[in-house]
Amino acid sequence: MKVSFVIPAYNEEKNIGKCVDSVLRAIKASACDAEVVVINNASADRTAEIASSRPGVRVVDEPRKGLLYARQKGLEASTGELLACVDADTLMSAHWIAVALRAFSRSPRMVCLSGPYLYFDLSSATNVVVAVWYLLAMLSMHAIGQYVLRSTAMLQGGNYIVRRTALEKIGGYNTSISFYGEDTDLACRLIRVGTVRFTPRLTIAASGRRIRKEGFVATGFHYATNGLAVALRGKPVTRHHTDIRDA
Repeated sequence: MKVSFVIPAYNEEKNIGKCVDSVLRAIKASACDAEVVVINNASADRTAEIASSRPGVRVVDEPRKGLLYARQKGLEASTGELLACVDADTLMSAHWIAVALRAFSRSPRMVCLSGPYLYFDLSSATNVVVAVWYLLAMLSMHAIGQYVLRSTAMLQGGNYIVRRTALEKIGGYNTSISFYGEDTDLACRLIRVGTVRFTPRLTIAASGRRIRKEGFVATGFHYATNGLAVALRGKPVTRHHTDIRDA
């Protein structure tokens, strides 16, 4: 199966090069059929220039600022049977692709596979707390939501891989959501057409800049309340968010 790596990027000149390099190394390690598409989402810095300097990387402009506009443009601009959706401030491990492809080959009904973050710029203690949170969420929200209520599942917005046919079947991305709750919305719609799995084997290293800026409690509160709101009533309670970029 061909894998399209779709990377939305708004003013990410500090991170996009490292992110793309990690994806290219993972592709080389797996020897899979792949393409890398960076969605330049109304950036006013050198994001597009840096991304396009990497061999084989295609940069597609999306002038409408917004994460979901960028994700939708990535769906339309890519060609792979699987879309690997990662954020521009993440670093992919060499075995990420192998884990994903093995899971899809073993599970024909699976439409999406997601995994947690490990924050490369936060303390070990913070990462332990985050790991415990992910574990509890897997045992509660994910298991109950998908297998009991059959209404939602756990999905990490900047770290998942999804079947194109499933995305097209549900009508693509919901561009009425700007940021918070977008991953829950996607999970709620995807489980209508197949199984959504979450596994720690698909961990990706990410920047903890939002946690550093807003604090662990406030960040967790925003994500949790908006995810719950989307799962229960179909739309988030927080309509606006702050873009946090590295200085």
